[in-house]
Formats: sequence, C-alpha cells, structure tokens
Amino acid sequence: MASSERSALLTYRLCGGSAEEERGRERGRAAAAAPRKLPTFLGVVVPTLLSMFSVVLFLRLGFVVGHAGLYQALAMFAVAYFIIGMTVLSVCAIATNGALDAGGAYYMISRALGPEFGGSIGIMFFLANVCGSALYVLGLVEAVVDSFGIPPAVLGTILVSFFATRPLKVPIRLPNSNGTETDNGFFTGFSLNTLRDNLGGEYGVDYTTGQMMSFSSVFAVMFNGCTGIMAGSNMSGDLKRPSYSIPRGTISAVLFTYLVYNLLAFLMCATCNRILLQKDYGFLRDISIFPPLVTVGIYAATLSAAMSNLIGASRILYALARDDLFGRALALAKKTSASGNPVMAVILSWLVVQVVLFSGKLNTIASVVTIFFLLVYATVNLACLALEWASAPNFRPTFRYFTWHTCLLGIAGCCVMMFLISPVSASASLGFLVLLLLALHYLSPSSTWGYISQALIFHQVRKYLLMLDVRKDHVKFWRPQMLLMVQNPRGSARLIDFVNDLKKSGLYVLGHVELQDLDMLPSDPLQSQQDSWLSLVDKLNVKAFVSLTLAPSVRHGVRQLLFTSGLGGMRPNTLVLGFYDDEAPQDGLARHPAFTSAREEVPLGFPLLRAPTTPKLLSAREYVGIVADALKMLRNVLLARQLESLDKAWELRRAASPPPTIHVWPVNLLRPDSARYADTCSLFLLQMACVLNMARAWRRARLRLFLCVEAGTMPHAQEEKLRQLLKDLRIQAQIQLVPWDAITRLHWQTCQRPPGGPAEEEEEEEGVVNFPTNTTQVSDQYVCAANKLVLEQSPAPAVRFLYLPRPPADTSLYPLYLHQLELLTRGLGPTVLVHGVSAVTSTQL
Repeated sequence: MASSERSALLTYRLCGGSAEEERGRERGRAAAAAPRKLPTFLGVVVPTLLSMFSVVLFLRLGFVVGHAGLYQALAMFAVAYFIIGMTVLSVCAIATNGALDAGGAYYMISRALGPEFGGSIGIMFFLANVCGSALYVLGLVEAVVDSFGIPPAVLGTILVSFFATRPLKVPIRLPNSNGTETDNGFFTGFSLNTLRDNLGGEYGVDYTTGQMMSFSSVFAVMFNGCTGIMAGSNMSGDLKRPSYSIPRGTISAVLFTYLVYNLLAFLMCATCNRILLQKDYGFLRDISIFPPLVTVGIYAATLSAAMSNLIGASRILYALARDDLFGRALALAKKTSASGNPVMAVILSWLVVQVVLFSGKLNTIASVVTIFFLLVYATVNLACLALEWASAPNFRPTFRYFTWHTCLLGIAGCCVMMFLISPVSASASLGFLVLLLLALHYLSPSSTWGYISQALIFHQVRKYLLMLDVRKDHVKFWRPQMLLMVQNPRGSARLIDFVNDLKKSGLYVLGHVELQDLDMLPSDPLQSQQDSWLSLVDKLNVKAFVSLTLAPSVRHGVRQLLFTSGLGGMRPNTLVLGFYDDEAPQDGLARHPAFTSAREEVPLGFPLLRAPTTPKLLSAREYVGIVADALKMLRNVLLARQLESLDKAWELRRAASPPPTIHVWPVNLLRPDSARYADTCSLFLLQMACVLNMARAWRRARLRLFLCVEAGTMPHAQEEKLRQLLKDLRIQAQIQLVPWDAITRLHWQTCQRPPGGPAEEEEEEEGVVNFPTNTTQVSDQYVCAANKLVLEQSPAPAVRFLYLPRPPADTSLYPLYLHQLELLTRGLGPTVLVHGVSAVTSTQL
C-alpha cells in the first residue's frame, strides 16, 4: 500500500470509520485496480445478442409463429419487448448512478434495496442464468439429434434463403407411441395465400411434449429470446466503463433483436405453411441455400450462449459469496485464480447446470427460466422505483429517459405475465423469494451499502408528519407519548421496559442530560454516546427514540428536552421520572434477560453506577422543580419508584391460580377532604392503569380499584356511581371499598378544623383541585397511616398506581413535599405516582 493510501486509511480510522467499511473500501480499490478490458461492443452487445438469439431464434421462432400466427406473434413481441424495454430503462438508470462492480443485476439490486432483496434476488438470478445455460445446452442436443442448425454469423444467410430458395416439399418425421409417422410441410416461397393462412392463431399439440399449446405457453417459450438483456450487465466487473457501456450496448442489442424477430416472423408466415412451422423445428436447414454451414453454426451459437449464461451465473455467485450474505455456504465460491477469475464459482455453476439438465425437455425448462427472469426484472424495476420515490439527493443517474411510471409499468407487466404463463410456478417462485428474504433478514450480517427502506421511510414519515395537525387532535384518539429521563441505563433497565408497555403505540423517547459545557469541550461528546444508546434500545427490544442534550443542570436539560423532543404532532405529552430517594442504585442491566440469556456483555459507553457515598447530581429541590416545570408546560407527570424490583416475567407467568393484580388508588391520599374520583388527574391515573392492562404482556393482570369511604357517607351509592363511570369508560375493574375513618381522623386533628370546613387557598385549575398550602397541614403520622392502609390491601399487586398531588407553590416547601411522597410510597414495592393535566377519556363513540 502506498504511503498516501496508508495516510488516507489512518485518517479514515481516526474519523470513526468501521472495520467493515474499511474492508468495503479495500475491495473497491482492489476492483478498481483489476484490469477492465472489454469495450461496449464485445462486453455488452455481443453477449446480449448471443443470449437473445441462438435457441429461440433458430429452433423455436417457427414454433411460435406456427401456433400463434403472425398477428399474435407480433403482439407477443410487442408485449415482451415492452416489458423488457421498461426494465432496460431501469437498468440503465441504476447503472449510470455510480460505479458498478461484478454481479450485474444482483449488484444493482443489493446496493439499492439492501442485502435481503439483493441476496434473495441474486439467488433467483443465478438460478435463472443456470437454467438458461441448460436451455441452450438442450438446444444443442436437439441440433445434434436432428443434424441441423445455423450460426448468428450467417444470419444474413437465413434472410437470403427466404428469397433465393425455390418452393419445395419438406418431409417431416414425427415420433409417436408406435414409432414414427411422416407428414409433409411446404415452403411455398412468397405467397399471399400462405401469408393469409398464417395470420391467425391455430394452437396445436407440441410434438416433443404432447401438451396442448396456448398463448401463455407459447409466450413462455418465445420470451426466452428476450431474457438475455442482462448478459452485458452481468459482465459489469469486466467492462472498461460499465456506466457508459451498459446503457448503450443493451439498448442497441434490444432494438436490433426486436427488428430481427419481427422481420423473420413476417418472412416465415409469408413462405412456410403451418404444418412446416409447427412440426419441424429444423425447417430452416431444409430451406437454407447452404446447408453445410448449419451444423457448425448451431454448435457455435448454442455453446456461446450457454457459456455466456454460465459465466454470468458464476459472476453472480462470486459476488454473492464475496458479500458474505450466506456465510460459509458459499465460501468455496470466493476462491479465484491468480489472475482474479472466480474459478470455483464457474465450477459450481457448471455442476448446477448438470443437475438442471436432468429435466430433459427444452420447452419445460423454458417456462421455469421465464418465471425466474420475470421475477428478476420486476425487482430491478422495483429498485429503480424505490430510488426514484425516495427522492434521495444522491440518486442522480446520467441516463434520464425513465420515470416512476416506466418502473411501475415494468413491475406490473412482469407480474401479470408471470401468472399468465404459470400461476403455480409464479406462486412457488414468490414463496421461495419470501423464504429467502426472511432467512436473510434474520441471519445475514448488516451491511454498509445503505438501505433504500430508510430513505423511503424518511420520505413517507415527513409527509405524514406534515399531515398530523395538532389542531385536529381529539380526546377519543389520545395516546400517551412518553419522555423517560434516564441518568444511567444500568440502573433503569426495567423502568425502560415498563414505560415501553405504557406507551400504547405512542411516541417513546429516552432522554438523557449530560452536565457539561460545550464551550469548554473540543467536540460534542454526545455523538460518541449515541451508538451505545441505540444499541441499548435494540437489545432491550423497546420501540423508543433517543434524545441526548448538554446542559448546565439537569433541570435545564429536562426543560430543553420537553421543548424540543419530537416533531410536529408527535411530541411527548407525559414526563416520566425515577423516584428521588436515598436507595443505592443497582445494576439491573447486567441482570436483564436481554443480556443474561444471550450471555452478552453490557454495551460499552455507560459509566458505572455511583457509589452510595457519592453525592447526587440532582438536589431534592431541583427534582421537585422539574415536576413543577412539566406541569406548568401542561405535561402529565409519572414518578416511578422501585420499578427495578419488578420482575415482570415472574409476575405475569407464574403458575399460581390467582392472576397478578394492578392496584389503582385514584384519590389524593394527601388530601382526604378533597376525595374526588372524576377529576382530570384521577381519570388520567385510571387511564394509565388501563393502558398498562391493555399491553400484551399485562393482559392476564386484573385491575383493582380502591374506593376510600367514611362512615355515614353512603358508601354503596359512591360505589354504584364509580361502577357506572367505569362502565361508561369501558374499563373492567374490581371495586374494593376501603374504610379510612381512622386515617382521616388523624388528618383533622392536624388541620385543627372540623370536617367539611373551607380549605385554605383552594384553587381550581383545569378541573384539578390544587392545594398549595396542604403540604404543611399533613403530618408524618397521617402519611405513615395512609401508607399502611395501602400496604395492607392484599394480595400484594404487581404494581400500584397512586395519585400524585401538585407540588406546593412555595418552593421552600419542595423538600417537605418530597419527604411526604417518600413516606407515602415507602415499602410499597413497584409504584407509579401519576398526575394528569389533560383530558384523556371519552364516553362517546
């Protein structure tokens, strides 16, 4: 490696390039350094002509015209060339959009649609070329048996023969069950009567297979004369200028073959009767002005076409092996000679050709080859269509004579003809393709080629985000959109998983605040952390986005994320925080099933958890300030305590007969004289519990709703009212009455005023009762009693939902407020404190 190359590679590594990308670049440099010798004519035009002519032109064109007649034959040519014409336009567009390597259509499709489509279509294209090679070999066998043929080099001889040969009778020997029978065909020379007799279709029995012919079966045979359009593209790794040669050479060859097919069809219909055309595949030898050329010519034509397909198949197999999509299965095909030729790929392709030859009948193989080629052509059109629809700035082909309409027409034409030719074979081919797609999706390594799916998704998401108008939101279709703040994923793995169950197909964002000043740093430190967070999301299998930010304090960072996270109508409406307490953090990530079952290491990039003696980055006052900020910004708030102790797998899959329960307390336990079950916050709490119960993993759980009642307050009437509310909301939950006279008595003693008296400084804000001074009126004794009341309700639930009161207006009371929340939830196990500010339930259809 030259010094300049070494320095370039060093610079690339310093910039963060992966080893896989480096290997791809090395392969690209090696391919660029390899000799590319073939010009347009020899590298594209000749292989394409050899593949499109040979067997079909010289052995089956009379068969096609004899059964279909001139009109239908010309229609077949028009349909076939329309399909391949649309495909050629797509091939030219992709071929002129960047440097091409070996593999032809496989290389184009894989680099456009990704490894799944590329690998599966590559295998189909390999099999199509292998079957095509076998098809031409069988044509050679027929030529040997019948002792006739004609080479492409004397194509002019065929044309002269139609004019120079005098009318003659051609005896025909037809094999049957009794041996052979004899019939006579006639070469009449140019005759209007002969032409008139051959204008319409007259489908008969194919004397080689005994099957009745139809438009679709004859078209399948004829279409093999059009399947060679990729022969030049398959040699892309050996061309001097692939992007220049492939469009010009392929279009020239296609136009030439189309003219020749139409001309020969007319000449045959005007000079040969139908018996000669249908029952003598070798009639061209009989009418030739120089028959000795025939035998040598057919050998050269069929062998050259078979070799062209064989070499094309080997190049595809080599490209598949080099890309490592099938692992060790194709490892042998990577081996090359000293000059770089894929010798083993050629040998393996030859062996597969020998297997295909056991089918024995040329017309039988023809339909299979046609289906495979049509499927490949449809996928090439799909690749070009996807690139065009994605509107990627880097899709700038120099060939501009195509549109998405031509791509779509090519796809439709290929699919229609596949099922017209053979519905069974088409369905089987598609099923095989789907199996390959699934296998490659789950088993193949990721590539660095770029995925068109990402470009298409971006294009569509942008369009639909613009259509998602927040002014048209309706409460009936409200869904939670969560922003979960995570300081260190090592201590929050189960909380991340729990919130994933709460999102109900809504937006889910993992937020993290890094306490650094960008002015004091050489570069953004969050860029290097992004991959670790994305890997975490993949490993935990949660459907979440990641949003990281730099800020001087956690509170400022959370504000930033609440303001900036999301886009358009998809913005977080609910903030989730872990609870602020003095418990030592535990590394739950190392014990998470996503890592313990696979025996994988915890992703790098996350620091170790802080020691119990290390001071926190967040003060109690700042923590409560974050809650207050979120409520001011009209965001719902969830505080999750001890969620890391929630073993969801055990809770939900244990064999015990009683199902797990979810306890719901939709009453402000810190303000018993304001016990309301239908305010905005209570309904939001009930909605969140219901959403969790609707998650697939939690459907076995049962909701239990606790109604706190006092003596003399008509508890049964309250219960019936609450039951009717649940019925209107379509929520199935068990209601349990909980007497709490002894608890409320402690509260009144602290307040030193009679029950039912006016509360001090009560405010009504959006249907939620707010008590700014209530914090000072609640004693620790009362809060501990309320905690005991909640704890005594058995059996113990999997998780509890409690009402979260608003923080006090006086910021000096923030520590006391947090202290009361800590007492209220102490020892309760997994608990979620909920405060809602938005209406989220509806009783209307």
